Amino acid sequence: MQSDYNDLRHDWTLAEIEALYSAPLPDLIFRAQSIHRRHHHSAQVQGCVLLSIKTGGCPEDCAYCPQSAHYKTSLGRESLLNVEDALTAARNAKAQGATRFCMGAAWRDIPSGEPFERVLKMVRGVRDLGMEACCTLGMLTQEQADALAAAGLTAYNHNLDTSAEFYGEIISTRTFGDRLATLERVRRSGITVCCGGIIGMGETRTERYGLLRELSSMNPHPESVPVNLLVRVEGTPLALQQATDPLELVRMIATGRILMPASMVRLSAGRLSLSDEAQALCFLAGANSIFMGDKLLTTPNPEANADRALFDKLGMRLIQAETYGAG
Repeated sequence: MQSDYNDLRHDWTLAEIEALYSAPLPDLIFRAQSIHRRHHHSAQVQGCVLLSIKTGGCPEDCAYCPQSAHYKTSLGRESLLNVEDALTAARNAKAQGATRFCMGAAWRDIPSGEPFERVLKMVRGVRDLGMEACCTLGMLTQEQADALAAAGLTAYNHNLDTSAEFYGEIISTRTFGDRLATLERVRRSGITVCCGGIIGMGETRTERYGLLRELSSMNPHPESVPVNLLVRVEGTPLALQQATDPLELVRMIATGRILMPASMVRLSAGRLSLSDEAQALCFLAGANSIFMGDKLLTTPNPEANADRALFDKLGMRLIQAETYGAG
């Protein structure tokens, strides 16, 4: 449900973002909900499923990630799935109400040759099921981005994770500029951009404003903005990080909705730690997508029955159409 786009801007300042984020919560949510209703259906949420198609052994040192080869976690390594197993998972996802199927591989860069050809077959298979297909596979070349576009990929996920100022505290093996360059290749290929971040990693509010400014300054805005709450995993550097107040997640979602009105704002990792009431506030703040299934890549996630019960209580429903919004 999209009306006018007069509220689309790409020049938000840190001061403006701070004023939004730190406003009295009723005022912030009211503004976010008002904007949300101008661009989206207020009682509809898109269901997505994220499958790890290649698990563990990643050479990156992202401090939050149990898949990093730099850390000793309970997560084992698994090689790239075969095409039929991935498509079976996609069929199951569709059966439980998901309209978007996302595939993630623990790679720094997409490898050439047979592994990439296998991923392209997965993408084509998911699209043949009438679902949106999203991939998160690390950095990619322009040729690879173009090949994914030709295969029908709906979206490519490559999160900024945090602000440019805080980025070096979380990752040392890839620069912030590397991430922006990958996103530019995705945009150039014609694939929609899925890009968001994580809160609760020890960043300040100012650093959250910086992430939001970076995302909202993109032109066009990312069609998909996942907002993650850190899932603390034993063995990672952030395992003992202090828990984040769920109302900070609500503020992050509401501010993101105001800054990027037409984007899908996805309530992503960390949902298992939220009460039904906290999730309801996230939807009220403008979140209109969730990840379904008992795992989100490798971390726990609410089961489908819990989600159905929550939506029944809230009088909300999953989007049934193949696509919703811009991507």
